Amino acid sequence: MVEKQLKKRGIKNKAVLDAMALVPRHIFLEKKHWSHAYSDSPVPIDCSQTISQPYMVALMTELTEPGKDKSVLEIGTGSGYQTAILAEVFAKVFTIERHEPLAQRARQILTDLGYDNISVKIDDGTVGWGEKAPFDAIIVTAAAPQVPDSLVKQLKNTGKMVIPVGSQFQQTLQLVEKRGDSYISKNICGCVFVPLIGKQGWEGSQFEN
Repeated sequence: MVEKQLKKRGIKNKAVLDAMALVPRHIFLEKKHWSHAYSDSPVPIDCSQTISQPYMVALMTELTEPGKDKSVLEIGTGSGYQTAILAEVFAKVFTIERHEPLAQRARQILTDLGYDNISVKIDDGTVGWGEKAPFDAIIVTAAAPQVPDSLVKQLKNTGKMVIPVGSQFQQTLQLVEKRGDSYISKNICGCVFVPLIGKQGWEGSQFEN
């Protein structure tokens, strides 16, 4: 997976590559999906969600410029796999999941694997985690109709957020960097994620084509 899917597609951060080699991806899936655990594709999990393809997990992590002296907020815990990767390359990980069954399962797996630098919260991720802000980085693992202002405000100055932005069916992965009271963004690549539901996501909005 690391050699064929990540290095060959340009992932260079050693800490990220080491984390991707270390964390057992199959543990975060139901046994019936283990044969696809290391394939170059997303895999379904409960609550109509997915675990992202390994390359997307590595790319999003690398774009945040991780460090063992930094904190990161993850919006969408899901299976907990991306959370574990973040825990390997950041000092502190704060992660929010709106689906309680997913949050509880991910928390148990992460605890069983020995991670003690992760805090899991069941809530609306689109409004962030104000009590723990500001963060050096934010990763959003669901597609937003626009960049949520609430999350930008919770970044440290020059902090980075990686987020898919677009319609229901197609998005662009954006790298957002906070600059004072505003931010700049850069388009990275096309992608497809499940919708980000919440006050600053798709809730109450019509999907756009």
